[in-house]
Amino acid sequence: MTWRAPVGIGASGLALSGCSEMQSALAPAGDEASRVALLSWILFAGAAAVLLIVCAALFLAIGGSERSRHALRSENAVRLGGIIFPAVTLTVLLGYGVWLMRETIASDRPAALRIDITGEQWWWRVTYAGSDGQSFAEANEVRLPVGREIDLVLRSTDVIHSFWVPSLGGKLDMIPGRANTLRLKAERPGIYRGQCAEYCGGPHALMALEIVAMPDADFEAWLRSGAGAPAAGGSGSRGGELFQAAGCGACHAVRGTPAAGTIGPDLSRIGARRFLAAATLPNTADNVARFITSGQSIKPGNQMPEFRIFTEDELRALATYLAGLK
Repeated sequence: MTWRAPVGIGASGLALSGCSEMQSALAPAGDEASRVALLSWILFAGAAAVLLIVCAALFLAIGGSERSRHALRSENAVRLGGIIFPAVTLTVLLGYGVWLMRETIASDRPAALRIDITGEQWWWRVTYAGSDGQSFAEANEVRLPVGREIDLVLRSTDVIHSFWVPSLGGKLDMIPGRANTLRLKAERPGIYRGQCAEYCGGPHALMALEIVAMPDADFEAWLRSGAGAPAAGGSGSRGGELFQAAGCGACHAVRGTPAAGTIGPDLSRIGARRFLAAATLPNTADNVARFITSGQSIKPGNQMPEFRIFTEDELRALATYLAGLK
């Protein structure tokens, strides 16, 4: 008897975790997500109705009269309940689902903005077109203007990933050698969590991202500042010198400095993000230092080797430099 209480508590916790609005298709904040949520509730209601019908039939089959049991096992009951009812129900649901999602399936309206997102093991490369026509890269965070339709052009450089932000829309696969386009629109400002929804090996479960929906004026100001040098953490600082001397710029880029690597995430504004390592760790100087020295224990299998060549003071200076890149 003693094992039942922990199991019950654990099951309840798992069930309640699905009620959170952090990453839920039932807490829509965009047009497509609202349609997905409506279709979900219809399916839930339909499933509940079918369950009630099955339970009623089971009750009659066990405890009903001989007449009711005979009716349930007749050929007409089998044809009606086993063939006609499922066929009609599923056909109606399919037709309604296609009609409801018609704007998602085909829309000829031009989008207000295009953002390129590339899935890599195990992080997200995000590329924007700057106001001057020059593109610039960010990582693991997508910023959108509220109330505008955005085309996300999704690609992969290695294996199949899947882009999914439940509060804003459905999921769409990212397939090597192919570009798929997902259109989203955030109805209100906020931060919405997304996740890779296709198993892609290794730390797949730690490949998350955040969508930051901003007022239009704030987004335009953020976009204009994107191609420039970071607002803090100059390359002449002690941490900046260590960053260059250790060869970090061979894999990472920091705009306005000699670091121009493209293998790993762009770190030009890493200090402005809420999380590190594709939404794995809260973004603090201490966690930056932890990931530099012990990244494989935090996110096993990631492509960055652990750097244990720094003294404690050097590591603190390097972490402070990176945390100041905004």
